[in-house]
Amino acid sequence: MNKRGLILAGIAFCAVAAFVCAETDEEVEAHKQVLDLTGAFTNDGFKLRDGHWAGQLKPAERALIAVNLYAGNQYWFSAAAANAKAKKIAVDLYDEGGKPLTTENYNEGERASAGFSPTMSGQYFVAISLVEGEPSTICLVYSYK
Repeated sequence: MNKRGLILAGIAFCAVAAFVCAETDEEVEAHKQVLDLTGAFTNDGFKLRDGHWAGQLKPAERALIAVNLYAGNQYWFSAAAANAKAKKIAVDLYDEGGKPLTTENYNEGERASAGFSPTMSGQYFVAISLVEGEPSTICLVYSYK
């Protein structure tokens, strides 16, 4: 393949990658909703972690996300749905063995948070569940201090 062909192939790949990775309007809206929720934690000195998870959940379904947490830090994991079709969501934390952890909880229907301060550094799991409602796009972010 000549140089021009390689450049065109590279441009085509970038265009396809951008299309595949582009967020949907519902993911953008769910991200906006969860950022509104986390504003209170930011005011309390928490820093928002770069990145987020967004996806579609069906009733009684949950997404499990692995996170590395550090002893001595405080964390808030917050999730929000793109719209009111999600009547109730939940955020739960588990240790690396799958044991549920005691957390400080906040739940406001389509928005929920769980606060946790690990005593040991390591891998933990955050579960986001659609407890009630119709299939919805949900976004998760977390903050720490």
